[in-house]
Amino acid sequence: MAKFSGTISRRTLFCAAAVGTLAAPFVMRQGAAQAASGVENADMKEPVATRSFKLGSFDVTVIRDGARASDKPGETFGTNQTAETVGALLTENFLPADRFVNSFSPTVVDTGSELVLFDTGMGEGGREAGMGRLAEGMQAVGYTPDQVTVVVLTHMHGDHIGGVMEGGAPAFKNARYVTGRTEYDFWASTDRVGTPAEQGHKGVLAKVKPLAEKITFIEDGGEVVPGITGINAFGHSPGHMIFRLESEGKPLILTADTANHYVLSLQRPDWEVRFDMDKAMAAATRKQVFDMIATDRLAFVGYHMPFPAAGFVEKASEGYRFVPLAYQYDL
Repeated sequence: MAKFSGTISRRTLFCAAAVGTLAAPFVMRQGAAQAASGVENADMKEPVATRSFKLGSFDVTVIRDGARASDKPGETFGTNQTAETVGALLTENFLPADRFVNSFSPTVVDTGSELVLFDTGMGEGGREAGMGRLAEGMQAVGYTPDQVTVVVLTHMHGDHIGGVMEGGAPAFKNARYVTGRTEYDFWASTDRVGTPAEQGHKGVLAKVKPLAEKITFIEDGGEVVPGITGINAFGHSPGHMIFRLESEGKPLILTADTANHYVLSLQRPDWEVRFDMDKAMAAATRKQVFDMIATDRLAFVGYHMPFPAAGFVEKASEGYRFVPLAYQYDL
């Protein structure tokens, strides 16, 4: 089992942990975030979108919780590059140089005996902006939140834990929860008070800590259910984890936020990303994970990849070329 891990330095925490605020929609409403950042975000409400496919005996469904268009991609991706360099790479890939879309894609896996949900989207805090559509998407494919038996939290940024609670009560009332011990301990600790990570800490106290008695904490190599295993992939956050699914010999990697843009993060894995808390570690992890995916020709689902967020990568130039999922799993 591959292992991708490391430690977050105190200096890195104070330089970058403000991501806890930036990624916490239940702490900062979209309008306030826009005013603070100067970035104009456009709601992209469309009919709810889902994509289902078979992985051996598993049924996998990716749900589009929502999407957001923003200005100035160079302020989020390639922050150690010039805006012109970032824009040139986007233009080369038939994308606008001055705008980008960020989408959010939780994944539901029906193993036949368990209904496992990976991450919970924006939740009620994102609905005013046209997001928080996970439950709607689940219902579109015949599931209800009450049927979920396991909720896996890949990490604890707000766009992944925002839907854990609904109206002050658990949104998935019959589920148990699985997350990384390192991630939870970091965000739940009172050491975050008075630091740039305090808002993220408050979000975890509000959304995750009330469920602590139902949480199974795992380390690298820990099993969620048979056929689903966690792998440390630290850097984006202190305890960020990815997950390997395998059924009847067919594998799939859920890469969560290892790469957050299908061009800027994959073609240039060394470029720094605003939301990566330890940028050097995140870049190293990105290369290790996607080297494995490319070498072994594995399919993957990335939380922020273009919907349906699934595909493959091949090694190319300085990084990797994203190959979107087509009909591979339909035949």
